[in-house]
Amino acid sequence: MAAERGRAVREGQEELPASGAAVHSRPRSHIPFQPLTRTSQWQATLDHTRSHGRAHHFIIPQHTQQQRYSCRLTNNLSAMTKVESRAQGSAGKLPKPSGPLFPKTPQQTNVNQKLTTCNKLCFAIGAAPKEVAASASAFFLQIYLLDVARINAFEASLVLFIGRVWGAVTDPIIGFLITKSKWTKIGRLMPWLLGCTPFLVVSYFYLWFVPPFDKGRFVWYLVFYCLYQTLINCFHVSYSALTMFISTDLKERDSATAYRMTVEVIGTLVGAAIQGQIVASAHTLKHCSTPNMSASYLGNSSGAESVKSLVHSQEYLSHAKEVYMIAAGVIGGVFLLCTVVMFLGVKEREDPYGLSSEKQIPFMQGFLMVMRHGPYLILTAAFLLITVAIQLIQSNFVLFCTYAADLREHFQNIVLVILISAVLSIPFWQWFLQRFGKKTAAFCGIVWIVPSTLMLVFIPDLVVAYIVAVSSGFSIAAALLMPWSMLPDVVDDFRVTKPYSKGHEAIFYSFYVFFTKLAVGITLGLSTLFLEFAGYKTGDCKQPSPVVFTLKLLMGAVPIGFVVTGLMILVLYPINEDVRRRNKICLEELRKQSIDSTTMEDLSYQ
Repeated sequence: MAAERGRAVREGQEELPASGAAVHSRPRSHIPFQPLTRTSQWQATLDHTRSHGRAHHFIIPQHTQQQRYSCRLTNNLSAMTKVESRAQGSAGKLPKPSGPLFPKTPQQTNVNQKLTTCNKLCFAIGAAPKEVAASASAFFLQIYLLDVARINAFEASLVLFIGRVWGAVTDPIIGFLITKSKWTKIGRLMPWLLGCTPFLVVSYFYLWFVPPFDKGRFVWYLVFYCLYQTLINCFHVSYSALTMFISTDLKERDSATAYRMTVEVIGTLVGAAIQGQIVASAHTLKHCSTPNMSASYLGNSSGAESVKSLVHSQEYLSHAKEVYMIAAGVIGGVFLLCTVVMFLGVKEREDPYGLSSEKQIPFMQGFLMVMRHGPYLILTAAFLLITVAIQLIQSNFVLFCTYAADLREHFQNIVLVILISAVLSIPFWQWFLQRFGKKTAAFCGIVWIVPSTLMLVFIPDLVVAYIVAVSSGFSIAAALLMPWSMLPDVVDDFRVTKPYSKGHEAIFYSFYVFFTKLAVGITLGLSTLFLEFAGYKTGDCKQPSPVVFTLKLLMGAVPIGFVVTGLMILVLYPINEDVRRRNKICLEELRKQSIDSTTMEDLSYQ
């Protein structure tokens, strides 16, 4: 067959000078496109897939192909056409195409792009700044708003809730804009990453700046938190979707994702370390050397003592404002540096995974197709609940150590132990998921967070806290790695199911982030509101017993309920290792057919 095709190509090329003048005068006709090679092999793959209970409709019926996916080929390839016609059971000469069936890009000459270690590291470094900023915000923003910015708990809950909901709403909007973006010399996603970074750094800095007025502080933090959420979404959605465009090889993508998760945990560690070590002096017992500055105390003490205590409190408040701004400036510099490194070391490639259609699918139709994809809904629902649990623990951890566990002098070190444990366990979980599968790894890793949180709540001892920190880091690493490692598999499964539908990667990632942020925003807003209802006193060194009990609930029973429910939903996740292997085979066939068709078109223009 290969020899016949070679002779046909040479014969077709010899006919070109003689027939070139007559080509344009012949009437053009449409014929249904048939895959040029490996048709029987692809069909065998489909039959094998259907025999295992997964009937993916890769081949559209003949009459549908005639209506929607017709193509035009040239009479200059008449000899090749005859050979292919004998293989396909058809004959006839093919007219010259009016336009290429598959968009030709320089990257389509290599199906499985291999990534160097440098490429993977640069790609992973791009994930660090977002996690650095997110870690600092998750651990310290709530206590900063309450004890440094001095807005009341209700206003703080509104800032966190509205900001998170605003961020969730902007996610799909940004995903829509990305899908409408055109390819540039540096790609389709890279301009978004580079364009939003400077504005993101500025908005992050002013989020940690205390304005010189009191009444409008709530509006100040609400505006800058919403702006920060919008810009961080531009960065995060673009970066997450970039995973699908750095390589078409599943192993390469999984390896790059492992690098990314390792650096993300390191970024979380760096963010907590920078923020924790710099601002720790703002939350020690030194500023509590005098009793709480309550109205009753000021009324029962002498004027000199009151003035002295007030001056002492103002000095430490001014110091707290300064150290928080220093930490924000350092993290902003890290953001700029990591983004430049990623841009220099990562090349965005378009994936020729499937057949192109003549009409682009509208965004809303693509959105509905994504939302009807069962594996995506199951994965999103499961990890939405698990992520809510982890975010709930993160946001209340410093408050819990300060007011409920009497560990205010050690919280920054406990956070470092948690994150160091997570960093060191990422390679183990990468090996574990390759050996036993991603679904099994998710269950075995995430379930450990249940006994860890229970021990910390019921035994708030320093030694127990460090033991819990090690085991919690082990579990948090799995919770961070698994969803971003499993989401590309869901996208591949969608591609195999609907090979004629392209360009929906940003929808998958943006709406995953949308649903997660929406749930996290609602939960964090409610948790801060519960503290207000329990009687949280802004600026006090000790909190009443209802606040302590509420913090224990927010650190124990509530997140455990979310984790258990999420794991129960994850049982229904259908993409196991056998399905992943079958999807890989089918996508490789689609890519090879796309490249072969492009090669044939090149010959038609010679």
